[in-house]
Amino acid sequence: MTTLDEIRQGRARIGSSISVSPCPRSETFSAMSGNDVSLKLENLQRTGSYKERGALNRLLTLRPEEGQRGLIAASAGNHAQAVAYHAARLGMRAEICMPLATPLNKVMATRRFGAEVVLHGANYDEADAEARRRSEARGLTFVHPFDDDAVIAGQGTLGLELLEQVPALEVVFVAIGGGGLASGLGCALKETKPGVRVIGVQAERLPSMKLAVEAGQPVNVPTATTLADGIAVRRAGDRTFPMVQKYIDEIVTVEEEEIASAVLLLLEREKILAEGAGAAPLAALLYRKAAVSGKKAVVVISGGNMDVTLLSRIIERGLVKDGRLVRLRVHLPDYPGALHRLTGVLAELRTNIVATAYDRAYFGVNFGDTTIDLTLETRGPEHIEELSAALRQAAYVFERIV
Repeated sequence: MTTLDEIRQGRARIGSSISVSPCPRSETFSAMSGNDVSLKLENLQRTGSYKERGALNRLLTLRPEEGQRGLIAASAGNHAQAVAYHAARLGMRAEICMPLATPLNKVMATRRFGAEVVLHGANYDEADAEARRRSEARGLTFVHPFDDDAVIAGQGTLGLELLEQVPALEVVFVAIGGGGLASGLGCALKETKPGVRVIGVQAERLPSMKLAVEAGQPVNVPTATTLADGIAVRRAGDRTFPMVQKYIDEIVTVEEEEIASAVLLLLEREKILAEGAGAAPLAALLYRKAAVSGKKAVVVISGGNMDVTLLSRIIERGLVKDGRLVRLRVHLPDYPGALHRLTGVLAELRTNIVATAYDRAYFGVNFGDTTIDLTLETRGPEHIEELSAALRQAAYVFERIV
């Protein structure tokens, strides 16, 4: 099990090459959550995530012959870029196996940092199996993304920084995938300041560590897609699991719409771009997944590598979750002027129409009538209620499409 001394040694080892990421206080999220909230901005690291800490520490602890043989890793993004960047800096050759569905921006970034990218498999597990096969067949040194003592120690350096940046720290929200970050962070905090509460956050669709803790051992969970692809891990690590048991006080889960909302809030209110996994801890805080109030809290924004097409979908989902985008199906008589009358009601309430779609044949429409699906931009839930009341008063039949 990784120790505090190993984390301290890791910090001395990587300190000159890894930025001390800022940890500013957030007035917005403090007010929204009822806590004194700071954001640890690991999305500002050179490759866009905390993964650099563990990857570099692992590379610097290799024996010379291990580095000379070449490196191989499996990753869907952040670990890939971290290994590629620091391997190139240290003069080591690196191959990264990535799933076929990996967003192009992450593939190209990994190549730009100097690694050879091998696209293989439908998911991380299949890419991981291919990386291990190549490692065995060609004698390449395998660099695990989380289940490795040196990697865990490197991630734990983040905890040491937090204790210096926020001395009065009481609670930390951190994302959990395989558990490398949570293990190292938890060890650094709990072994130094035992009273700090550490809350792990997982996606509701892939709660592998939460289920492992409940079962008392790592378990395999079914494959699922999630906005938080950086923590989409089907099985907790064998090394990380006992550390999570020891150091993490509670594991909570967040839903997809809550993650999307947190991404949007970070972008809109704090001008911070966070990927789904990086925003998941904030979602847990804001949607009160854990009983935390009036505390000095830190939310770890672990990464910001976001595919722009996914970002556009997340923003849309976030707007829906916040009630600023709504879709209504309104029944109308099919004669000239009917639409004009409806848009007049919408205009009086300053509601912006984003998209429309007519239908005369489906949804149980009466002959002589039609339906129109309206996607509307609103100011929030209260505005939607005002709009609904106005439509009812004008005798419209409508339903909200979810």
